[in-house]
Amino acid sequence: MAFGSALALAVGTVLAAAVPASAPQQGLSLPEPTGRYQVGETGLHLVDESRGDPWQPGQRELMVSVHYPALRSAGFPAAPYMLPGAAAHFDETTVNGLLGLDLPTGTDWASVRTHASQGAPAMPGRHPVVVYSPGLGEPRTWGTAEAEDLASRGYVVVSIDHTHESPEVQFPDGSVRTMVTPDDPDAFIRKALEVRVADTSFVLDELSALAGGQNPDAEHRRLPTGLAGALDLTRIGMVGHSLGGSAAALAMRADTRISAGADLDGNLTYYDGTLMAPAEQGLMAPFLLLGKDGDTDTGPGWSAFLAHTHDWARQLKLLGSQHASFTDAEALLPQLGQPDSVLRNDIGPLDPATAVRTQRAYVASFFDRFLRHRDNHLLDGPSPRYPDMAFVA
Repeated sequence: MAFGSALALAVGTVLAAAVPASAPQQGLSLPEPTGRYQVGETGLHLVDESRGDPWQPGQRELMVSVHYPALRSAGFPAAPYMLPGAAAHFDETTVNGLLGLDLPTGTDWASVRTHASQGAPAMPGRHPVVVYSPGLGEPRTWGTAEAEDLASRGYVVVSIDHTHESPEVQFPDGSVRTMVTPDDPDAFIRKALEVRVADTSFVLDELSALAGGQNPDAEHRRLPTGLAGALDLTRIGMVGHSLGGSAAALAMRADTRISAGADLDGNLTYYDGTLMAPAEQGLMAPFLLLGKDGDTDTGPGWSAFLAHTHDWARQLKLLGSQHASFTDAEALLPQLGQPDSVLRNDIGPLDPATAVRTQRAYVASFFDRFLRHRDNHLLDGPSPRYPDMAFVA
């Protein structure tokens, strides 16, 4: 399944693959954003005092990253890609276990070069908000390139780590909380999606409190200058990869504040093949399905969704892509010197720069159309500018 390979590895406790002892030490870098704005970034530690953690004893705590259009960046440090504790766990356990990528260990993921400035002042004005939900077995940072690009185009992007379902989440006290071991795969998927929907609504509640100046605690007073006033919560979208795409569709049904959504190669069926509610009943808001090339298991759920959705909907396919192509793997893996045969298996044969440029253009076009009412007509049909994006009837 689109989210099943990571789950199968977790169920089988296959948490490390046989790989070379060390990776070439080189500076990895994300692709530069394509918008006109500089990008700022900050992290938020959010505690839901009204809800216990569904996975472990204690209150529900989340870490989120906020990328936003920035006024200036001089004098502000580059935002870290991952914090050290999370980066070490990602390298040792996640990348070859849960994600199933054939990579050498020893990569310094904490030092990946980003294009955001930590704590930079926000660009004046009110900007649409897009929530990002990662795939199963992926940290929120695995979608940083997309978050930076949308922020450079004028969006505030809020990426959520779903604690104890995310492979690793580092908190301000330095602790790293890891993924619980699934027991029954289908029950785990159902519970994970239910929790993600609740997490998303909670994060939107917290953003509303921040925008309204209702949250007095010390951490929120340290928000970058102008960020609270930059949140336009009358225009909210959501995008997710794999299980995060499933969560986007379910969250839209549950929370009407989300008015447009995009699913990047995520199933709309559960592990046992049962249709999720958006596939069974459709959505009453615009939704984009963007999938990988070749054999795919999203077909039954996506076909049912399109048949039952009477608002705007499109299904696109990125030719020459794989499931991981919709994450930072597309940009970072080619920099690690892997053989072409390994890269084709992980991210497909499409040129990485072309893959990144193409999917960025279509995701941005979708949110521009439905959150800003700026239609460049890219989603009307095939474009000679992007010959690798196919429209599925």
